[in-house]
Order: sequence, then structure tokens, then C-alpha cells
Amino acid sequence: MRALLLALLLWSMSAFADEPAFAPVVPGRAIEWPADSGAHPPYRTEWWYATGWLDTPDHRPLGFQITFFRSNTGKQAGASAFDPSQLIIAHAALSDPEYGRLVHDQNVARQGFGLAYAKPGNTDVKLDAWRMTRAADGSYAVVADAAGFALHLTFTPTQPPMIQGDRGYSQKGPSPEQASYYYSEPQLKVTGSVVRPSASGKANASVEVTGRAWLDHEWSSTLLSSDAAGWDWLGANLDDGAALMAFKVRARDGHAVWAHAALRERDGRTRQFGPGEVEFAPEREWRSPRTNTVYPVAMNVRVGGMHWRLSPLIDDQELDSRDSTGALYWEGAVTLDGDGGKGRGYLELTGYAKAIAIEKR
Repeated sequence: MRALLLALLLWSMSAFADEPAFAPVVPGRAIEWPADSGAHPPYRTEWWYATGWLDTPDHRPLGFQITFFRSNTGKQAGASAFDPSQLIIAHAALSDPEYGRLVHDQNVARQGFGLAYAKPGNTDVKLDAWRMTRAADGSYAVVADAAGFALHLTFTPTQPPMIQGDRGYSQKGPSPEQASYYYSEPQLKVTGSVVRPSASGKANASVEVTGRAWLDHEWSSTLLSSDAAGWDWLGANLDDGAALMAFKVRARDGHAVWAHAALRERDGRTRQFGPGEVEFAPEREWRSPRTNTVYPVAMNVRVGGMHWRLSPLIDDQELDSRDSTGALYWEGAVTLDGDGGKGRGYLELTGYAKAIAIEKR
């Protein structure tokens, strides 16, 4: 998710001696629905990020993630059919307990020729054979034929969008410019099919699935605070129909540079929680046998006076993209259990392999 894009952005920043001008994120601009479900090319970064839990006909759980990124490179569009000003990235993953670990794949291309694009006005993003589109009834069609697995899914809304922060302005650090425009669509009903990985490396047959998903859409022009080392992020669908989003941006010594959470109750009321009301506390760690990185895969999360214990579907949900974007992080399916209720969600852990290197500007 964000880790993949952030690594790419840090590379792109070093390519320009003078910082290009991108549209700023400012308070007071309300999310306009559904027009803001489409792309926002003047902003530096943007992503459509869907995660969820799936159930097979024999009731075996799977976790999935698919993300489409748009990056404004700062270059001017020319006469070519390729648009060098916009880069499109796609990333998909499947967590299968029978396989024993997460499998993932990714693609990157310049926008152009109808092969890679992110269109304004309504969600329609594509990279080769991978695509996410939003229909007039609000449902999403998602297709990703990846290396060793595939996702062919439909997301159907059961609730209105969850507008994050102050009408969509979501602060990510102590400075007002460290922010994004951000909304979520929790409790999406999922139908469709997946092709699961096999131990031999050959794809299995397609299997029908149902489940629940969470979709995040964010766009921004500013990176994190210069003292940020990484972050912990959670998006969860609770069993009673409520939805929880929480994150902590960590400094190099582990303390919170910034933290925030939002809980939308099943009756639609949303409560916001500031930095002092959100805590991520590690309970159990797992060491990657491939990278030797230690991740707190079981966590205790406090939001206000509510507490949840997060447990991973499988421990090995590490994504290693160092050969392409430089990102190494953990992102996986987790269950929630606590006095705030039970549920299923996705946890993202970045900056544990090494601190994110962000230059002051």
C-alpha cells in the first residue's frame, strides 16, 4: 500500500533539483461524492487500496489486497501517446493459510495508450490486465491476473462512504500540510472468484468466494514528518456493522509522531480520536526467515476507552519489493477481539526493516 508508493516517491524526489509545484492539501475542502472517487492528477500521490477477508465454499479464510497508485512525476505531458507526468502502479496480494504465506505481484507503467491510466470523475484505474472500476450503482469490479494467483471480485456497498478526518482532510503529522484527502468505504460485500497459489508454484483452479472488504482512497502532495520512521495502520470491519480506522506514525525511538482513529458505529454515528487517545502496543513478534526483520504481528490497540487484540491470519505476510521500489514491510489480514467488539481487518507495519528516510524540505 502506502509503503510501496512512498519508496517510489522518495526516488522520484531525488530526480528533481527543484521541487515541482503540486496541488496542496488544505483544511476546509470537503470530499465531493462521487466525483472525488476518480483521480486527482494535480496532486503528487494517490491510491485506491482495497483489503478484505474471503471465505471459500469449504469455509477456509483468505486475505486479499489490491492497490492502484497514481504518481505525478512532475514532468510535463508531451505530444507522445505516453504521458510522462503520471505513473501508474498496481500491487496485489493473497494470504492463504494452506499455502503458508502471502503471495504478491506488482506492475508499474507510464500512463498512456489506454494501457495504464487513472481517470478523473469516477473510479476507473487500469494497468495492463489489472483494473478497478466503479459502476453507476456504486459497485466496484476488480480484476488482477497476477503471477501464481488471481482476483476477480465485485465489491457492493452496504453503507455510505466513511469520510475521514475533518470532512475528508486527514492530518498525518503535527504540521497542517502533512495531510491527505481521505475517505473509506467499509463493510463492502464481496463476491467473485480467486485463483489460489499452490506449493508447486503452479496456479490452482478458480474457486468462488464471498466476504467483506474495506476500500481506502487518498490523495496528497506532502510526505510525512522528517522524524517519522514508519507507521502502524489498521482498517477493520466489525461484526456488528461498525467500522474502525486507526494509525500511528512512529518516530525512530518508537513514540508517536502523530496518531488518529475514527470509529463509525453501526447506526452511522462517527467518533474521532486524537493523538493521545490512540495506542498500538506490540504483544507478539515474528521474525522473517528471509529478511530477518522483526514485526509485531500481534498487537493491542487502544482507541479512547476501547481495546482490541489483533491476531494475524498467518504470521508470514511480509511484502518484499526491494528489487523494484525498495519497500519492505508487513501487511496482512488480522482478527480483532476486545471490549469494542469482534471483527476482521488489515494491519500495515512499515519502517521495521529500516527507518523511512525522509528529507526535510
